[in-house]
Amino acid sequence: MSARMKRKVGAGNVAVVEPSKTHYYQPLWTLVGGGAKQLAASARPTGSVMPKGVEWIKSRVTALDPDKNCVWLENDIKVSYKYLIIALGISLHYEKIKGLPEGFDHPKIGSNYSVHTVEKTWKAIQDFKEGNAIFTFPNTPVKCAGAPQKIMYLSDAYWRKTGKRSKANIMFNTSLGAIFGVKKYADALLEVIKERNIAVNYKRNLVEVRADRQEAVFENVDKPGETEVHQYGMLHVTPPMGPPAVLINSPVSDAAGWVDVDKETLQHKRYPNVFGIGDCTNLPTSKTAAAVAAQSGVLDKTISLVMKNQLPAKKYDGYTSCPLVTAYNKVILAEFDYNAQPLETFPIDQSKERITMYHMKADVMPLLYWNALLKG
Repeated sequence: MSARMKRKVGAGNVAVVEPSKTHYYQPLWTLVGGGAKQLAASARPTGSVMPKGVEWIKSRVTALDPDKNCVWLENDIKVSYKYLIIALGISLHYEKIKGLPEGFDHPKIGSNYSVHTVEKTWKAIQDFKEGNAIFTFPNTPVKCAGAPQKIMYLSDAYWRKTGKRSKANIMFNTSLGAIFGVKKYADALLEVIKERNIAVNYKRNLVEVRADRQEAVFENVDKPGETEVHQYGMLHVTPPMGPPAVLINSPVSDAAGWVDVDKETLQHKRYPNVFGIGDCTNLPTSKTAAAVAAQSGVLDKTISLVMKNQLPAKKYDGYTSCPLVTAYNKVILAEFDYNAQPLETFPIDQSKERITMYHMKADVMPLLYWNALLKG
């Protein structure tokens, strides 16, 4: 968005508040956790992806004050704005699971959602000998809702290749009541699950990890307080997630802490010079990089019209995409809208596993991200 704004108002009028020294293309982490890509391939220095001439403020936002058109940074630094785009992402909360994050110091456990734990996933897959291999999905909104099961399919494929699959009882313990939110793709995934002899336990939420004993404790979502304990030979954790702390009880947020934007224009519902994009918003669609790509085009048009004192016209339809990796060379490319209806790009049945879609996920999309999306 900063690259787009630079073209609109000039680099000298654009600033980005970003504390991170390294920028990661996180969709690649599924393949890093599965041993198909190196972590370094997902990283670039933040300075190298910042649009030239745009001011990079290397700090963290501590408060937003839309009534006074300013944000507060660390060390009580105030930055005023004419227009504000909020793109704060989503926060991971491993600490909401008893025994984490310290449990990651033990073997046989990993998580593709953090730069600190994604390589532990690959080690746990390689070191697996026998027993339950458990993959979890939390009882909160998440980014890339397909990722918790993608790594399960890669693990299955790796253990088949290395002769360990017969010793593995693969379990997908999900807090949800369905495998996927769009029926067309859910039906296709259930076929994959049946074919690969994977057990799915619905309405099961991971609440504790006893990593020293390799035990995972799950609560029955429908019967709070009722728990069950499973031994594991490998555990992949998808952490609970939520809005960044700075957004909780902020004037720009709804009651749950998400940036409160119009779902069609991405303009804030109460502050017309404030806009939101991506995982930090309350847009009722799946939180993915593809969704951000679609939203950025709409938001670009929205801001252009607002700057001219005109009403936003272009509408976001909720488009999002999830390349569901089902093996080391296969992907089901799920694309859908706000109504959970397929919204497919290609003139083929995208619910089928395809090698071409795997290469798009593994090789084409990262190139598009670094060389096109980040450049607006």
